[in-house]
Amino acid sequence: MSTEIRPAKPLYSNVSPAVPSPCSGVCRLDEQKVCLGCFRHVEDIREWRSADDERRRAICAQAVARKARA
Repeated sequence: MSTEIRPAKPLYSNVSPAVPSPCSGVCRLDEQKVCLGCFRHVEDIREWRSADDERRRAICAQAVARKARA
């Protein structure tokens, strides 16, 4: 009986090269729970792992708008 060894699943199984994470490594939240590095809301950051490319683009667009208002 042969036992096939499979590679480990990646930690982030929904990583998409089409929409890279906007994370800048400056992970500090302001009073509104918006990251001061990437301007994503904490809920958007949590959702990122499971979001599809369309939703990720929407999250990035919202972050760009927040940054412009800052």
